[in-house]
Amino acid sequence: MMKFLTTPAAASRRLRARLLAGVAILGITTLGLSSLVSLSPNVAFAQSNAPVAEQGLPSFADIVAKVRPAVVSVKVKVEAAAASDDDGQEFSIPDLPPGHPLEKFFKQFRDQGRGSKKNGPKQFGMAQGSGFFISADGYLVTNNHVVENAVEVTLTTDDGKTLAAKIIGRDPKSDLALLKTLDNGPYAFVPFASVTPRVGDWVVAVGNPFGLGGTVTAGIVSARGRDIGSGPYDDYIQIDAPVNRGNSGGPTFNLNGEVVGVNTAIYSPSGGSVGIAFAIPSETVASVIGSLKDGGSVARGYLGVQIQPVTQDIADSLSLPDTKGALVAEAQAGTPASDAGLRPGDTIIQVNDEIVPGPRELSKRIAQVKPGETVKITYIRAGKELTASVKLASLPDQKTAAADPVTAPKPTPAFGLTLAPSKDGSGVLVTDVDPTGVGSEKGMQKGDVILEIGGKPVTKPAEFRAAMDEAKKDGRKAVILRVKNDEGIRFVALAFPKA
Repeated sequence: MMKFLTTPAAASRRLRARLLAGVAILGITTLGLSSLVSLSPNVAFAQSNAPVAEQGLPSFADIVAKVRPAVVSVKVKVEAAAASDDDGQEFSIPDLPPGHPLEKFFKQFRDQGRGSKKNGPKQFGMAQGSGFFISADGYLVTNNHVVENAVEVTLTTDDGKTLAAKIIGRDPKSDLALLKTLDNGPYAFVPFASVTPRVGDWVVAVGNPFGLGGTVTAGIVSARGRDIGSGPYDDYIQIDAPVNRGNSGGPTFNLNGEVVGVNTAIYSPSGGSVGIAFAIPSETVASVIGSLKDGGSVARGYLGVQIQPVTQDIADSLSLPDTKGALVAEAQAGTPASDAGLRPGDTIIQVNDEIVPGPRELSKRIAQVKPGETVKITYIRAGKELTASVKLASLPDQKTAAADPVTAPKPTPAFGLTLAPSKDGSGVLVTDVDPTGVGSEKGMQKGDVILEIGGKPVTKPAEFRAAMDEAKKDGRKAVILRVKNDEGIRFVALAFPKA
């Protein structure tokens, strides 16, 4: 029985990314594991109705013959959930009032089902994806989501040989995993590309879509630097080569037979290929896999700041030359950033003299530095460009990024706000927001606490109004607020209405 996590009607209403690793549990094929569809090694090339000779297109046969022996199908044995129903879903009791006569019946029904499965034999399912050898002694790469719940991993080579493998290390943040065969080989393997592909370059993928191992597809690089919301370090290559479920973990090659990316996700309304696929760049793969091979995990640098994008209103209020950089909303106490003197309102524009376009790039660059190393941070404070040497710490387990981006606030002109002193005296409390006022339009909410305006602390509504008047008299287009709520601390730029 084929099961979709979304109905065809719902899927037609919106495109969604779907995990491409196929999973079959208890005879049920789960086609959508989440909104992000992970892929395995198959990457398809754009097809043409015209003969190759007429258009002068290259033949990929020589490349395929060279690289296909290094690509494998990955099959994973996973244990099914002990207390789940036949659809893999936990049985839940309907929402009944306490003491309802049916409450006892539903509890007994649920507990009987749990008991029968708990006391019975363990049940297993199979997941499948793709992978490729990177060394002659049997190290290979795949996606983390292919093997993260593995009880047993087996590989099938291009010539049909079956091999047992073990997991050396996994990195959920980059969705990469390193495996090793139990037999040392030798095996055919492929190298990582030393040059990043350009948009428009041809690429070839080999993988295991829908269990059809050894499948080859081709296309071009459609875009680079894609952020699809799958994690803190998104930097995907977009390709138009057809890839499908089971392609997860498979390689994308350039015309030299070098790996330029690992296929991970597709953008699709139905779970099938529509010509938009995403691959992890080879430079990221090489770095992560190297760390997994050395220590079984990836150590990432940690700065200890909450950051947000610089909007035009924020740039105007802080007298910044443009909207590039990452605005520090909070420098957490006891972190490298705080110890180095960084503070809220600073705008980080460079790391080791490399320009930082925004928060995402800052997070990635800090994460690429090993803990304990020192980086040069260039930032703007009060219109002046300053530098700080920061010795990075290790990324705490509970953190999701080296520099934690916070949701970008909507630009906010500060009128239409009813203010009162906060209970603890630290800031001004927003007690009401006029739904027709500019404050509401810009995202200010009841319960927000305004800590600072224009870099100056405020504790009374009168101080807030005075600071606003002063900024307006000075001819400023906007003023910056530092705002605190249950979600954290952020900056909000308040643009004055035009006369």
